[in-house]
Amino acid sequence: MDSIFSGLIQALYLLVTGDAEVYEVALLTIKVSGWATLISVGLGIPVGLWLALKDFPGKRLCISFINFGMGLPPVVVGLVVSLFLWRYGPLGMLGLMYTVWAMIIAQAVIASPIVAGLSFAALSGLNPKLRLQLLSLGATEWQANWLLIKEAKMGLLAAVMAGFGGVISEVGASMMVGGNIKGETRVLTTATVMEVSKGNYDMALAFSFVLLIVAYAIVALLTYMQNDGKRESV
Repeated sequence: MDSIFSGLIQALYLLVTGDAEVYEVALLTIKVSGWATLISVGLGIPVGLWLALKDFPGKRLCISFINFGMGLPPVVVGLVVSLFLWRYGPLGMLGLMYTVWAMIIAQAVIASPIVAGLSFAALSGLNPKLRLQLLSLGATEWQANWLLIKEAKMGLLAAVMAGFGGVISEVGASMMVGGNIKGETRVLTTATVMEVSKGNYDMALAFSFVLLIVAYAIVALLTYMQNDGKRESV
């Protein structure tokens, strides 16, 4: 208990005093997780919409792959992405290994199936006749799809929150493709692991509390948007 309390005090001290390293790591964490979440939303929601609205041979197989992807071990994702980005890998010429963009790619791969699977669940919960009704009233395909997305806004925001939670808490893939380089690819999760390996448990707890504060702030914002959408629909 004393270690937890001292870690909390140190975290508050570092935040209040404006510790440069902590703020740098925290901002990089927000940048990497934010971009990865945006990419996963851009990929996952259209896939979820497509699966929810279209019937085609092999649909159940696609859904099973999406569900399987929701539980992909991050360390496996990190290994596969690193093999692609290594100097002699298929994408080695891009020089992305041990960069921020390598971390964003790995985290987007982790989050995209989560967003797609939960988006599919949210959109599948709508009345199947709603889309036909919108089309019969003169809406175009794009307009009908947009209205369906607005109708499922609460469930889709939950999918975004789950995707964000999956990437901001990720460690293994970030370590593999980012290398935990100070000032370049060190984020709050990898910094915490490093401090634990050095035996600096107070500092590790401080980074952990900062991570919790950042994660809660983002989730609180998304929750506000979710509840605001609920009031609008009433």
